[in-house]
Amino acid sequence: MDAAITRRAFLGAGATGAAVLGLGDMAFLSKLPPLSAGEAEPRRQAVRLEPEIEPLVRFLEDTPRERLLEEAAARIRRGLSYREVLAALLLAGVRSVQPRPSVGFKFHAVLVVHSVNEAALSAPDTDRWLPIFWALDYFKQAQTQNIHESGWTMSPVDESAVPGPGKAREALVKAMDAWDESPADAAVAGLARTAGLGEVFELLYRYGARDFRSIGHKAIFIANGQRVLTLIGWRHAEPVLRSMAYALLAHEGDNPAKRDDAADHPWRRNQGLAAQIGAGWQAGNRSKEATVEMLAALRQGSQDDACDKVVQLLRRGAAPQSIWDAVFCGAGELLLRQPGIVALHAVTTSNALHYAYQTSGDDATRRLLLLQNAAFLPMFRGAMTGRGPLRSAPIDGLEPSPPASQGPKAIEELFAELGRDRTAVAGKALAYLQAKGSAKDLMDAGRRLVFLKGNDPHDYKFSVAAMEDFGHVSAPWRDRYLAAAMLQMRGPGGPDTEVTRRVRAALGPGKAH
Repeated sequence: MDAAITRRAFLGAGATGAAVLGLGDMAFLSKLPPLSAGEAEPRRQAVRLEPEIEPLVRFLEDTPRERLLEEAAARIRRGLSYREVLAALLLAGVRSVQPRPSVGFKFHAVLVVHSVNEAALSAPDTDRWLPIFWALDYFKQAQTQNIHESGWTMSPVDESAVPGPGKAREALVKAMDAWDESPADAAVAGLARTAGLGEVFELLYRYGARDFRSIGHKAIFIANGQRVLTLIGWRHAEPVLRSMAYALLAHEGDNPAKRDDAADHPWRRNQGLAAQIGAGWQAGNRSKEATVEMLAALRQGSQDDACDKVVQLLRRGAAPQSIWDAVFCGAGELLLRQPGIVALHAVTTSNALHYAYQTSGDDATRRLLLLQNAAFLPMFRGAMTGRGPLRSAPIDGLEPSPPASQGPKAIEELFAELGRDRTAVAGKALAYLQAKGSAKDLMDAGRRLVFLKGNDPHDYKFSVAAMEDFGHVSAPWRDRYLAAAMLQMRGPGGPDTEVTRRVRAALGPGKAH
């Protein structure tokens, strides 16, 4: 197991971020060992967990919610490492929380593990433990809901059904294509034992993007799960992969392999459409005009129109990055048109599919991921229409509206605007960024507000995805993307979370060793 995190001075880092917005005193976290960036970064065979990980997982599962944070803090102060906590958190989630009936809701206890880790990694050393404590508490909430709903627990795999060496991949493909749960469970366990991370996820990327059920959470689980496994070690893969296969096969009604459902239409159509993309499709030129044209198709067209436009632009020599710029900005535009849970998932799903696209080494898979993302955005737009009217708010037509203040005060003004008029914050944010305001300071302030005020897994999932994709959008579009994302950020209003209060109390005066 990893040694305890080296103790060092806590309060030097993050002073600027603390000053912005008067976000509150977080010195109580200094009673924990400082969490360096290196402790949260991926590395090969990172956590050499011995069988003793089982008691730690059981500790998370069995400790009552009202005591878990305090007892976890005590263990961390005695030397329990960050990676051990992260590994146990993911394993407890996949074993104790069922990804059904939909791959969302309570299952966010698993989906959010990557997001809290990434939030911690991006934060000052002073703040890094707080997202992990939030995730521990949320796991207990989800576990309780799971007990009340079904009492489901992941059972041991049927060893007699696990395919032998060299047969697991073929068996998994056959079972997943047939939407057949029991053979898929046995096959993915066999693949976990005989294949590496790259081979397994190259296959799962396709199934994560296969259908629109659960509004993107299947793709999110694959991408976020891979990222956590990269950090905690492949030796923990089998139960995580079994949970993934089970989640990917979630559906309503009759077997989707035997019917023509709207959720499956893009995947079936895009199999043939991908073949129409020329062999040199990744060698095109970046083009603002191509991005504008693609945005118009995403804004007005059907899912088929969007996919046809992708093929047309690539065949004309546009770079894939120009398409991705439109995808990211198209997801951001949905926030401008109707902030809320559906548009939020257009952003987080695009983040997951783009991660898979970047990580995949298979040309055919990369084509399909790009096409599927293009298809999903009009489907998100369609899902939004049932929740109320959509504003006309093209992201490429967003007008800057300068804030009254400058520097840190301007950031304070922007976040305060979220409590008054969310539709106005995007224009102010765009003006701030175009005037060379610091995007890093803006994102640091948003991240800190999530730490202190965030009570929902989407606060973490969305903010992490949006801040990451800010760096994936080409420079001419980057400010507009972040300005649109501001509509879904946390504002400074309201009290700090109960988790913050409990951790502060657990580490208060007289608690240090």
